[in-house]
Amino acid sequence: MNRRHISLASLAALWLTTRALMLWLLAHDSAPLLGRGAVAREVWRLYFHWYGLLSHGAFPAHDTLWQYPPGAGAVLLSPALLPGLTYFQAFVALTLATDAVIALALARAGTRAGRSLLGAALWTGGLPLLLHIPLARYDIQVTALAVISLLTLSRSTRACGVFAALGALVKVWPALVLLGTPRGRPTRSAWTWAAGAGAVTLGLFAFVFTDPLSFLRQQSGRGVQIESLGGTALSLARHAGWSGRVRYQYGAMEFTGPYVSAVAEVSLALTAAALCVLLLWRVRARRWSEATPFDAALCAVLLFTVTSRVISPQYLVWLLGLAAVCLTSRHTAQRPVAALVVAASAVSAVVYPTLYGEVIRCTWTGSLLMLLRNGLLAAAAGLSLVRLWRATRPLPTTAVPAIGSPAGPDRVPHRTLSTP
Repeated sequence: MNRRHISLASLAALWLTTRALMLWLLAHDSAPLLGRGAVAREVWRLYFHWYGLLSHGAFPAHDTLWQYPPGAGAVLLSPALLPGLTYFQAFVALTLATDAVIALALARAGTRAGRSLLGAALWTGGLPLLLHIPLARYDIQVTALAVISLLTLSRSTRACGVFAALGALVKVWPALVLLGTPRGRPTRSAWTWAAGAGAVTLGLFAFVFTDPLSFLRQQSGRGVQIESLGGTALSLARHAGWSGRVRYQYGAMEFTGPYVSAVAEVSLALTAAALCVLLLWRVRARRWSEATPFDAALCAVLLFTVTSRVISPQYLVWLLGLAAVCLTSRHTAQRPVAALVVAASAVSAVVYPTLYGEVIRCTWTGSLLMLLRNGLLAAAAGLSLVRLWRATRPLPTTAVPAIGSPAGPDRVPHRTLSTP
């Protein structure tokens, strides 16, 4: 048996072992350090409630907790494909199956010539750092669409665009994976097919369901979640005498009080600034490698995550998936960024569910934990942007010396051409 087969066998064994552990944690979800049942409750209570409404052709338009694009409805209805199981059991089974699809896709990409199995290893070993949370959220499903979109780019720009559009209709952010598509025909093809697939699918949802865009009303009312970067600043401000409080609203623990609206506005401004920086990068980028689309996707999602008013623990699932795609290529510039994402994932599991009470009460332990987790994410975002920018800027050209110069005929430097 060659080294490749041994590596694939090791990855398979690691996946089976870690996923069994994650299932065990989910089965013991009621333990104090595992969230006292809060993690699993979202599926068997909230998702199942929405399932009942969706199965009758209506989105939960008046539910302030419904803040997701219409494609999320399809994911929440998918447990009906396994009628022999309860809703909770079917949801977890499908989530595990999707997790396996991601691992297989990354492993297949990693076995191609010039590629690496590090991506499959990061996904397989990194996801369990979030404990059982990934199995009780549908972020693995949307991450699968983004991962497949990126991995199909080199073979089919049409498929890349379609998968990105489907992902965006489930949770918006997968639209960002198209940011780094190579200029010219690949970009036109991927973006055109994404727009077409998105329009057709959205029209289908509008035909089958009522109020498919109701989520927009709920998103506009979101405040500053305690786990966001702005929330970390407000948490530390509590120790300096700020009078704000933490309250459950819009499905999350959010800050209320003086200056909260200003912090929210700053977050939105930073998100807009991040978009401008990314567009500027695309305009000025000149060199594309096979890893550039992967690196750009990770960078974009990192920037939008750290500037968001909300950073839920399941957001780390997205970042782990995109970091894993980057590591399938030996040309990626994001290896240290991937390490920071893994570290942030490990800290995030301590934040929620293990010591979430400390975070809610804004104790020094909770505040410093949030400072560490979000500091790692902010560092990852900044480093990702710098490395992406450097990797795609034009290479300096060196003039050829005149005949008879000291360089001599055997030391004439050559001119490196940049991709237009």
